[in-house]
Amino acid sequence: MNLLELQGVQTHIGAYHILHGVDLVVPKGQLTMLLGRNGAGKTTTLRTIMGLWHASEGRVRFDDKDITAMHTPQIAGLGIAYVPENMGIFSDLTVKENMLLAARGAKNAEQMDDTRLKWIFKLFPAVEKFWNHPAGKLSGGQKQMLAVSRAIVEPRELLIVDEPSKGLAPAIINNMIDAFGELKRSGVTILLVEQNINFAQRLGDTVAVMDNGRVVHSGGMAEFSADAQLQQSLLGLAL
Repeated sequence: MNLLELQGVQTHIGAYHILHGVDLVVPKGQLTMLLGRNGAGKTTTLRTIMGLWHASEGRVRFDDKDITAMHTPQIAGLGIAYVPENMGIFSDLTVKENMLLAARGAKNAEQMDDTRLKWIFKLFPAVEKFWNHPAGKLSGGQKQMLAVSRAIVEPRELLIVDEPSKGLAPAIINNMIDAFGELKRSGVTILLVEQNINFAQRLGDTVAVMDNGRVVHSGGMAEFSADAQLQQSLLGLAL
């Protein structure tokens, strides 16, 4: 069963035609990698799913519900969390305050789900360690951990993340891979845009490759990883 489906999605931003008929499926309970060269339309696809930009043609369906014309708060309310490339951290607030803002059911930290927080702290120990520190003082890797933690502070059906490993040290990337693996095992469906091919290969169940505003290949990650010629032709590199 597919949790998310895009059918013939076209997106214009001002005078620019960015997406040219995107067809994409994200199977429920799996981790789907969205790959492609810079400028292929990956981030625009994520932003269109979230209603930050609206499709000019085509359909976006989530859990068999048409969300194409919905606004971002409505889409988030269906159980979709989005971590943008810039992470969207509030630098002047503490880690705790950043988390509390995302926990819509809690008015203060004491009302946050303690069991869920402990699970998040196990995934990302730095979030607990720097709980009372200003988020702006965190390293890039720690901010990324906070951004993902904030997205899952409440249960989500679908987690969408734009380039989670960008600029991170190898040890932090390994921690992030372990955390996403645990999230997937917990039943969360995940859509990741990623440039780190090792990251993609280790985590992905399925893969879609974009070029020039279209999905030009989709299938299993294992088959894609084993086909160096296909990787070279679509991405200009081999795994």
